[in-house]
Formats: sequence, C-alpha cells, structure tokens
Amino acid sequence: MYIDNENFEKWMEKLSKKLTVIGQDLKSLINTDTVLDDNEKILDNQDLAFLLKVSFRTLQRYKVNNQLPYFTIGRKTYYRAVDIRAFVRERADSQTYKRFEKDNQLTNQP
Repeated sequence: MYIDNENFEKWMEKLSKKLTVIGQDLKSLINTDTVLDDNEKILDNQDLAFLLKVSFRTLQRYKVNNQLPYFTIGRKTYYRAVDIRAFVRERADSQTYKRFEKDNQLTNQP
C-alpha cells in the first residue's frame, strides 16, 4: 500500500499531537510523588504483607476483625503508614517495635 506525501504528513501531525498529549500525561504522573507527606505514605496488600512478614490471608483477617484500618480505591486495598505504626505498637513489645522501625525506616521524620 502506497501513502502519498500529503496523507503521510497528516498522519505524522496526528501522531505528533497524540505523543504530546501522552507526554503531558506522563509529566503529571511523575509529579504525583509530592502529593503525600512522608507521614502519609500508603502501602498496598503486597507491600504490607512483605513488611509485616505475614500472609495475605492474615491481612484479610486483620481487616475483617477491624484490627487494622484500611481504605480501598476501586478494588485495591491500601493502608496508611501511621495506622501500621499504631497497629505494630499495640501488638509488639518495645524491642520488637524498635527493630521494626529501624528495619523499615518508619520513624516520624520532621
């Protein structure tokens, strides 16, 4: 199939405009890391299960029993770092909690 020069230029203009829009969208996504403060970090199920060294089923049990606050966006569950800190503080002795904070760098930073 042969495309004449005029059609080619029109297609290239359309492509250029579309790429510009995609580039602007990417720039806006890149700047979203400043939306949350350090104290407002959020983790999903996979992150939290790895952090606490528990299974997904254990996290589900914490949610069902209202032991760990969470929120959902769409169908995905998220946890706030502040709530995780409080949860660990309630259930761990002081040495375990200090080791948890040190290993995971969840200390309150000014």
